[in-house]
Amino acid sequence: MAWFRKKKKTTEEAAEEQARKTFEEGLFSVRDLIAPAALALSASHLQLNDRYVRTLFVLTYPQYIDTNWLTPIINFDTSFDISMHIYPVDSTNIMKLLRRKVTEMESSLRLNAERGAIRDPELEIAYQDAEELRDGLQRGLEKFFHYALYFTIYAKNMEDLDAATDRIETALGGQLVYTKQALMQMQAGFNSTLPLGDDELKIVRNMTSSSLSTTFPFVSPDLTTNEGVLYGINRHNNSLILFDRFKLENANMVVFAKSGAGKSYAVKLEILRSMMQGVDVIVIDPEDEYHTLAKAVGGSYLPISLNSDKRINPFDLPTLGPETDGETNLRSAIIALLGLMNLMLGQLTPEEDALMDQAIREAYALRDITENVASQKNPAPTMQDLSQVLSNIEGAKSLAQRLEKYVSGTFSGIFNKPTNFGLDRGLVVFNIRDLEESLRPIAMYIVLNYIWNKIRFEKRKRLLIIDESWVMMQYEDSAKFLYSIAKRARKYWLGLTTITQDVEDFLNSDYGKAVVSNSSLQLLFRQSPASIDIVADTFNLTEGEKFLLLESAVGEGLFFAGTNHAAIKVVASYIEDKIATSDPEQLAQLASLSKIE
Repeated sequence: MAWFRKKKKTTEEAAEEQARKTFEEGLFSVRDLIAPAALALSASHLQLNDRYVRTLFVLTYPQYIDTNWLTPIINFDTSFDISMHIYPVDSTNIMKLLRRKVTEMESSLRLNAERGAIRDPELEIAYQDAEELRDGLQRGLEKFFHYALYFTIYAKNMEDLDAATDRIETALGGQLVYTKQALMQMQAGFNSTLPLGDDELKIVRNMTSSSLSTTFPFVSPDLTTNEGVLYGINRHNNSLILFDRFKLENANMVVFAKSGAGKSYAVKLEILRSMMQGVDVIVIDPEDEYHTLAKAVGGSYLPISLNSDKRINPFDLPTLGPETDGETNLRSAIIALLGLMNLMLGQLTPEEDALMDQAIREAYALRDITENVASQKNPAPTMQDLSQVLSNIEGAKSLAQRLEKYVSGTFSGIFNKPTNFGLDRGLVVFNIRDLEESLRPIAMYIVLNYIWNKIRFEKRKRLLIIDESWVMMQYEDSAKFLYSIAKRARKYWLGLTTITQDVEDFLNSDYGKAVVSNSSLQLLFRQSPASIDIVADTFNLTEGEKFLLLESAVGEGLFFAGTNHAAIKVVASYIEDKIATSDPEQLAQLASLSKIE
């Protein structure tokens, strides 16, 4: 009876287990979510859904190899996984083995010496290496490991898979690190690179702790130099990011960030620290953010608006030396004015462009300004002169009418009077906040042209800061002019800094992308999800760097200097913070304290 009851119970348990399995088959699990729909195995690769997969293993390493040798590999624009398996080995057994090997090699060397045989360099090097390893293990300076390194490559088709395989094998082979494909073991190789910690290939090599450290691929770059400006702290290793932009191939920089991410704050700190080294700084300020800074350092603050008494005549010619080519100088001025007219009057037709070219030349001729250098010292014409010339040219009536609002209409005065100030040394801020939106790109163009004419013939270290530079990218002529400055600035000891929060407007312009390409420094702060993709494509960001820019706090981001880049945190002293801040709450508190004092 007892046997019958036991058998009955076992039968019931089996039925219950079967029922449980049947029930669980109808449930959804994480395993169902991550499992591939299809897996096809072959000798040289496997097919995972619509992807082709191949695993490589490292067969041998050179005797000497540089630290960080894996970094170029992980930066390849190829989808692959890297798996490292490290097995600690008991040093006691290794010491016994090494003692025996050293004894054998000593005997071989002694016998060779006694027989007068030719020395064996390979045996001597092996003996020295073994002795050094024994010393390191005995003193606890080294530990012994078995190390396995695997690469699993993913591609959309076999051609891409073969190309990626060749690229990785070539890059590693150039460092005398030789690999082989895991032929007939592709599934085991694939499993060995999954995040499970299983090593099914078990193709290991001996490594000491110092040798093993060279395989670590994530070494943060060190941008600390003996001279330059402190931009911030390296968030990876807490070192200083200290750099001299004038030592690069060009001194241009772009700064991209969403509103409130700290871009203007970082640039103001750079201005303060650059001026301490004797660098002159010119700023085009569309939001009146640099007034406090100009006041603190004793700089010039020049408001450009309809009500301001500061005026720039766009017809001004630069003061040239006796050996300068007057013809080229006049032609350059006319080309710049034609670009300005396209902004002021709308895009000119080819016929209108020809008439405007003729009118500008005649306006200069009214003031006896020709290609002769001496004549170019005469007072420059104004917009009024150009309007009069257009009125007397057949077919230019429309141009004269459209120009009239800048001569005697709503916008009269601002661009129709002689220049009445000079470009001082130190910090000079051009404030265009109080200009109407339609006049901003025109004013930025005129101010830039005025600055460019001044700096070309008075060479010294300067920074030109253009805040909200996306405004200039809205119009082809102003965008082209900004690009020409970026391309030529290096020749005149000038570093151009373009700042924008409207990343898409800036980068959707071909000239905007060209400005980025001609900038050796790039500073990226927190980005919006809407613009992160275009930023990532432009700067070739990794997924980790994209996530960093989406999650960065104020004043945190990525700093690119030439081919190096690092995560940065902008830091300031107490006094610098009070000068550079744009926080309305802090500014209100400072204003209250000033009134109390």
